[in-house]
Amino acid sequence: MSSTPIRVRMAEFAIGKSPDILVTIGLGSCVGVAIYDRYNNIGGLIHIMLPENKKGLKPAKYADTGIPLLIKKMEEEGAKRRNMVAKIAGGSHMFSNGDDNGLNVGSRNIKAVREILAEQNIDIVGEDVGKTYGRTMEFHTEDGKVIIKSYKMGKKIL
Repeated sequence: MSSTPIRVRMAEFAIGKSPDILVTIGLGSCVGVAIYDRYNNIGGLIHIMLPENKKGLKPAKYADTGIPLLIKKMEEEGAKRRNMVAKIAGGSHMFSNGDDNGLNVGSRNIKAVREILAEQNIDIVGEDVGKTYGRTMEFHTEDGKVIIKSYKMGKKIL
């Protein structure tokens, strides 16, 4: 078993093969997207900060450029798109007024992630999104299990 989980920082992604565990912390309005090829036990996790990359900046930071990049890199490692499914978490409204100061970043991120996964023909098979709390996402490439941890809500398995 992988001795140390692979940490995925904000605006980054990582790919792992069974038995790797990929972890991203600090999902507030950001959305974590775990994509899993259940037949080849290859997984990728990306920490999306914003919906669209209007300036061609760091691709992994944005849903519209990061998700296709993650899929491409997974395919280079032997994953097959027809076998891929996704689990998503995050997209919270982190401010007390519930709307991220009028920007609705969490909601926009969730919408963009859903649209791009649909365009890529990847079904979402589990999610823990929205609400008003932060999350940590732990993705097990051995079986595709995703554990969501939250100070407010405890632990949830997707």
